[in-house]
Amino acid sequence: MDKSCEVTALGELNVDIILNDIDGFPEMGKEKFAGKMTVALGSSTAIFAANVACLGARTAFAGMVGRDSFGSLVSESLRAKGVDTRFLIESPDYATGATLVMSYDEDRANLTYQGAMDHMGFDDLNPDIFRESRHIHISSVFMQSALKRDFSRIFEAAESGGVTLSMDTQWDPKEEWDFDCAAILPHVDVFMPNETELKAITRTDDLSGAISRIRPYLRQVAVIKCGSRGSILVKKDGEVSEMPSFLNSHVVDSIGAGDSFNAGFIYGYVKGMSLTECQRLGNLTGAVNTTAAGGTGAFTSREAVIRTAREVFGADCPL
Repeated sequence: MDKSCEVTALGELNVDIILNDIDGFPEMGKEKFAGKMTVALGSSTAIFAANVACLGARTAFAGMVGRDSFGSLVSESLRAKGVDTRFLIESPDYATGATLVMSYDEDRANLTYQGAMDHMGFDDLNPDIFRESRHIHISSVFMQSALKRDFSRIFEAAESGGVTLSMDTQWDPKEEWDFDCAAILPHVDVFMPNETELKAITRTDDLSGAISRIRPYLRQVAVIKCGSRGSILVKKDGEVSEMPSFLNSHVVDSIGAGDSFNAGFIYGYVKGMSLTECQRLGNLTGAVNTTAAGGTGAFTSREAVIRTAREVFGADCPL
């Protein structure tokens, strides 16, 4: 069967209720005002899917939503972004997840109701995913207990189908960091945590020490996001390459910047770019993300991304 999907995003789906211009941090028994509110497609995996599709990769989504208004918003938003939704599952039993995002300058505080996304496991998935996809991306593993439980079956199906795989752990809301690097990373072609997550997973306070702990298990490469300092590429052979960021002096918000980095990197990866080119494109798309509100606001079209890269960052965007 032909690989009709260059990228399939697998996992979490929810809406984001984004609050900006907030009058300070929430306090028990008190009320604060937010100057702006946006209700939009949310979840790290969905932001990734929408943005990698915008860049020009043929993209599908495999996830679970409820039969409710938020589920309709999610599916309609994905289709509007050019994402193939044939693998979406509508659950009659669980509501669509939702995240309240409180944005403060370059950081944010999130409160999430997991809903349907926490219940989707391997047996819910259409097996065509592993026949029709060239690459699968998984994000937010600690928010999806059923999917995490079934990792070994997902890895086996992906490898049987000749599918490459990337993974971004994201934050663990329980802060338990139950992630077996020795069992998981040999099956992941591109591992994509940020530096805080990597140190937590490896239980070390030192970034270089954390890198040393994952290197023996890498299948191909890890790329570590370091915010305004850029990113670090770590190859299986031990080569480490640091690359500075494209700095935005007028950040609107940073919601989804890491997911947009992932989108740029994986776009380059499936298009056959070198790992260094993938890293640069990831840095650039992560920076473009900060020029508009929300995780997909800056990704209205491929041409818009190219224009923003040139006008704001003085950079050519190889799309």
